[in-house]
Order: sequence, then C-alpha cells, then structure tokens
Amino acid sequence: MAVTRLGRNPMYQQIADTLREQIASGSLPPDTKLPTEGELRAEYGVSRETVRRALGLLLNEGLIVSARPQGHFVRRRQPMIFRPQAEFRERPHTPEMDAFMTEFSEEGREPRQEIEVAIVEPPADIAARLRLDAGELVAVRKRIRYLDGEPFNINDSFFPLRVVRDSEIMRPESITRGANTVLSELGHQQVRALDELHVRMPTPDESHRLDLGPGTPVACHIATGYTSAGSPVRVAVSILPGDRHVVSYERIRDEDGDA
Repeated sequence: MAVTRLGRNPMYQQIADTLREQIASGSLPPDTKLPTEGELRAEYGVSRETVRRALGLLLNEGLIVSARPQGHFVRRRQPMIFRPQAEFRERPHTPEMDAFMTEFSEEGREPRQEIEVAIVEPPADIAARLRLDAGELVAVRKRIRYLDGEPFNINDSFFPLRVVRDSEIMRPESITRGANTVLSELGHQQVRALDELHVRMPTPDESHRLDLGPGTPVACHIATGYTSAGSPVRVAVSILPGDRHVVSYERIRDEDGDA
C-alpha cells in the first residue's frame, strides 16, 4: 500500500496499514524487527509522534510487541485451541499433571498454572446459575494458565461450598483426575453442561491478570454443569483473550438427524 499525504486516512493510519499488510503477507514474518522510529520517520517524512501513533495501533491490535531498548518486533502467534466439548471426555494424564498441563506439554510448549482457592460470597450471576440460597457461600478455584511464559487465559470454577467442603477441590494444586471426577466421587456427577459464550472488552481485573494490551477483546465462556437430577453443581468461567485463542466446537448429528 502506498503512503501518501493525499490519502483519505491520516498518515499514521496509512503507515500502520502498510506495516499490517506486510505482516499479513509474510514479508515481515514473526520475530522480525521493525525499522526503528528514526528509520520510519525518514522513510515516510513524518514526525516522531506520527510514527509512534502508527506503532501504537499495531501494538493495540497485538500484531507487534515492544522490547525496549531493542525496538519493535512482529509478534509470533501460536493460539491455543479451546475445546469446550472436551471437558467430559476421558483423556490420559500423567501422575503429576492435569489435562491442561499434559496436553500442551505433549505439543512441546511450556505450560504452567497458578491456582488460588477461596471461600467467597458469589457474584449475583454465579449465585443465580447455581440456584443458591441467600447468603450461601461458594468455593472458587481461580486459575491463570500460562503457555511459554505468557498468561493465556483465566479459568475460575465456582462450587457450592456444601458440596465440596473438605474435598481436593479446596486445595490450591492441580487435580490430576479433574474436578469433575471429584464431584462424581462426592455423589454429584455432571451429565450435561450449558455453554454460554460472550464476546466483550475485559474488566480491569481481567486485564491485570492476563497482562492485556489496550483494545484487546476477550471471549467469556461460562459452562454450568448439572447432575442427572438437574441440580447445578459447578460454574466454570473462562476468559479467553481474542488474540490468543481459537474456540473450536464439534457437533455430531444423531441418528434422528438432529445436531
């Protein structure tokens, strides 16, 4: 794309458009260092402020990263595939790691997670989904999941305290066989889940926990698990930054022809 002062868009937008096209086409591949601010100023005959505004757009879009004092680099993207339908499937785990740690270790990536457990009064929307009585408390397992040193998503699971009190769910460590199996052992097996997917801008707390740049949208996946009696026993809230995830659903047609 040619950059011209006669263009309809401001110069900083034209410069950003040019660099964005070069990134998309592969002429600026991942990890490539961009020209310096001085080089961009000389190339386009613009001010430092114009160059910084152009780079700011690309930073906000997650296309480049700033690594001072080295400069700006094209961001390497390796998104996580988020599969809500896989929650109830059995999968092999190592004795030390849960499903998340196992899956991405096998892909050659470096997963880790920070886990915090607390007893809290639930937010109103969580209390409504769990059909709690007024004043009833929940146990929440708050997790931040990392891949290759970068915070990738948040997974916070809420359980009625009366259901999980004194169980493994109350300990801030990975549960190798999964919280769903623990619930089953406690007599509350989940047989179905209701999935909700909201796309929005992050809250300040989410931005802080995930180290999000300005302008990064998130997908909020809320899964409510029910027993065969129809009682909700778990609400899992996953916050998925839009520049780090692909949400993949699988649908299978049954014998009656319904999806």
